Amino acid sequence: MSYKVGLLRSWKAPVPVVVVGNLTAGGNGKTPVVIWLVEALTQKGFRVGVVSRGYGGKADQYPLVLSSNTATKQAGDEPVLIHHRTKAPVAVAPRRSDAIKALLELYCLDIIITDDGLQHYALARDYEIVVIDGQRRFGNGWWLPAGPMRERAGRLKSVDALIVNGGQPQQNEVAMALEGDIAVNLLTGDKLPVIELRAVVAMAGIGHPPRFFLSLENKGLKLIKAHSFSDHQPYQQQQLTELTPNNEPLLMTEKDAVKCQSFAQSNWWYLPVQASFDEVGENKILSEIENIIDIYKKACH
Repeated sequence: MSYKVGLLRSWKAPVPVVVVGNLTAGGNGKTPVVIWLVEALTQKGFRVGVVSRGYGGKADQYPLVLSSNTATKQAGDEPVLIHHRTKAPVAVAPRRSDAIKALLELYCLDIIITDDGLQHYALARDYEIVVIDGQRRFGNGWWLPAGPMRERAGRLKSVDALIVNGGQPQQNEVAMALEGDIAVNLLTGDKLPVIELRAVVAMAGIGHPPRFFLSLENKGLKLIKAHSFSDHQPYQQQQLTELTPNNEPLLMTEKDAVKCQSFAQSNWWYLPVQASFDEVGENKILSEIENIIDIYKKACH
């Protein structure tokens, strides 16, 4: 609140900062939006970096700039997933400004995407995207822990873009769907249409596991069992091998897979997903962000 009323000053980066966040806790589809944004801007020729608080990870020192072998127990599962998928520079730190400074010391970047951090007002931002779960929306409307809310729904009036994941989009909301039909084997990297797995034991340690399980059933898979774990939970090999006593296929989310890679078994599979949007909404968000990058570049010359 001190930042909102001007008692404290937010730190402003020398490059544009885009926040992808939400008003409710967990499971809205925020990470796929970050990945989409990084890939879309990279394809347009921009140099993109990502910062995160690194929830669920504990590094020896911060800021931590990720490498290809950074473990999820150091950086958290979502930053590792984003780095693996996009190959973009990623840094984590409790104070996101420290992460941005670390990236800018190492890389020449045109823009920074911050994974979460809508409520992190210590960092000034140029563009805010809120991702909404189209099925659950805002639940009972109460604040944590009595309900799912991190901020009041009135905050939506001040953000730049609203993306709704599933459900029925309302006025000014950009419709998004998560798509993915190719399963990847954790041990071998082999790929096959997920429907060919037929019957699976499913597991998910994400903000809202039922969304993943329902998506598998909608694809025609039979779920022998469905195991929900808490979001960001670390896993042990024995804990997961016990889920498939008859060596059934174990199918998990990509966010789970990055935590299990080092002890993967031959019957373990994950299902990567991509965010897809209605074209008008997608183009509007990208063009508005491009304009902001152009403004910064002109100011530098």
